[in-house]
Amino acid sequence: MNERANPEEFLTPTQVREESEDIGRNASANPTIGDVINRRYSRRGFLAGSLGVAAIATTVSPLALIAADEAKAAGASAFSFDEVEAGVDEMHHVAAGYDAEILLRWGDKVFADSPDFDPMNQTAAAQARQFGYNNDYIGFIPLDGSSERGLLVVNHEYTNAELMFPAWATVVTEVEEKDGVKKEVQKVKMGEYTPELIGIEMMAHGGTVIEIARTGGKWAPVLDSAYNRRITVETPMMLTGPVAGSDRVKTKADPSGTQVLGTLNNCAGGVTPWGTYLMAEENFHGYFIGEVAENDPQAAAYKRYGVPSGWYVWGTVHERFDVAREPNEPNRFGWIVEVDPFDAGSTPKKRTALGRTKHEGAESIVNKDGRVVIYCGDDERFDYVYKFVTAGTYDAADRAANMDLLDQGTLYVARFDADGTMEWLPLVHGEGPLTAENGFRDQADVLIEARRAGDVLGATRMDRPEDVQPNPKTGKVYVMLTNNTRRKDDQVDAANPRAKNAFGHIIEITETDVDFASTRSTWNVLLKCGDPSVAEVGATFSTATTANGWFGMPDNCAIDAAGRLWVSTDGNNRKETGRTDGLWAVDTEGDARGTSKLFFRVPVGAEMCGPTFTPNDETLFLAVQHPGDEGLATFEAPATRWPDFKDGMPTRPSVVVITKQGGGKIA
Repeated sequence: MNERANPEEFLTPTQVREESEDIGRNASANPTIGDVINRRYSRRGFLAGSLGVAAIATTVSPLALIAADEAKAAGASAFSFDEVEAGVDEMHHVAAGYDAEILLRWGDKVFADSPDFDPMNQTAAAQARQFGYNNDYIGFIPLDGSSERGLLVVNHEYTNAELMFPAWATVVTEVEEKDGVKKEVQKVKMGEYTPELIGIEMMAHGGTVIEIARTGGKWAPVLDSAYNRRITVETPMMLTGPVAGSDRVKTKADPSGTQVLGTLNNCAGGVTPWGTYLMAEENFHGYFIGEVAENDPQAAAYKRYGVPSGWYVWGTVHERFDVAREPNEPNRFGWIVEVDPFDAGSTPKKRTALGRTKHEGAESIVNKDGRVVIYCGDDERFDYVYKFVTAGTYDAADRAANMDLLDQGTLYVARFDADGTMEWLPLVHGEGPLTAENGFRDQADVLIEARRAGDVLGATRMDRPEDVQPNPKTGKVYVMLTNNTRRKDDQVDAANPRAKNAFGHIIEITETDVDFASTRSTWNVLLKCGDPSVAEVGATFSTATTANGWFGMPDNCAIDAAGRLWVSTDGNNRKETGRTDGLWAVDTEGDARGTSKLFFRVPVGAEMCGPTFTPNDETLFLAVQHPGDEGLATFEAPATRWPDFKDGMPTRPSVVVITKQGGGKIA
């Protein structure tokens, strides 16, 4: 059944996405990361009771496993900036001594001849040549090695129709009854879709490649650049690797199983060592409507991914998004897409060797033996952490020799053990239980159903893994685990004594001998997130972390050129919590380990995404998603407006560029 029965449901696209990520479709009996952490730290006592935070009513997280006495005092931090004060308002705020300016916004020109943005008269043709909606991942690819000129590559994850389209959503009053008591409740009622609005949404998805340059200390797009490009849901793409040509990806429009139209729901991503742009397809299931019969041979596989979910009604106009009419189309999404940003006419390639999941990102590193390793998180409750190791090696002197490296290699899924060790389990057909007897006819089946392959291999069920970032300076790998509030009370047992992990945590992996391709590694918990002033939470920030410095719900992250960790969040942004999402600097080494400082915060309603630095660490790019998506927000009445907007303009997702006043590195 569709999760979203019709487009008039009283949920915004952001709320629908969050609810879907919160469902958890992994019914396997594999241990959860909560189980594993619990066993590892079982020498500690566990606190009972409920979380006493006035702003957030939830049961104590099972990750409150190390008592507050383990949060150590901090020494000298690697970060010298004066942190921002946490809070909630309509502005963005950056640390003193830094400038934060909007570089690109939804609807801005991508080409010199792009039409001017007119929110009252939008068209699909115009949107296809303008900056897309809800920018998430940002990558910077230098031109000629410069930190002053390069290609900005940006994902456009999803659309908020209620904030995009005039008069489309309205505020209505409904009467609700609970326990015999009736009360009036105001809600945002979503409107009716037309083919024209669907076309605009489709063109607002995908990605943007755009040249930018810094002149006189100011960054600006280079609109006449030959590199500039929009990628959308209708951009022709190729399926490559083991799944290409499989019967499970053949459709009426593509009987060869090698050609796909477009990409969607691109969340985080990555840039390869050879300068290509990786787009991670995440919540693809939400774009399909229709019904799957219980006796359909793919019914179980689709259920594992939540297909169909019907967030969008594109299938009413384009039959490929209706599983009843084109049952294989969902198998053509959920991949890592590789784009050559230096050739605006090149065909993007969906690299199926990296597996099909709800990819949050795809961060890469060159291993000491020359192979390339790419880390990915599958962003849903109880799903897995993966890495892919290429069969071939990277050639720094020959870019062309690297262009198909991602078609051959081994995909691994992580199992975290209670003794602090971990194993990377290969998803290879014919090895272990990945056989025809278990429903995997070939390697294409293993990769199309990477989640089920992880189930049968015994991978560890994680608390919603998001970005997974290797640190080339230290050999560590950081896993952002946002939260898992769906561990219910009746799922509590001796190994899982708490329900609801509301704040998330960060795991630090140490790959053996700084070998990122190793299959046996070790791990620990860098941080349990949440308010350390509330003992029941069990947060483990250092004692030097201030009331502004703690955070919950880690999401994206970045490692700067100095090897320092920066973490952005998704979920703190509510008026009742007294704080918004933002970007925090986190010490990972020395006596300051576990210290966190707030560097930037977004307006109310927004989500913080996409942190990335220029190679010289003098510029930081950030993505601000869906500002104004709060409460009863609509196009006519968003919760907040960026201060540079003219009256009547909608609140717009934006790329923000941050530089130090007077020049110098971000410190």
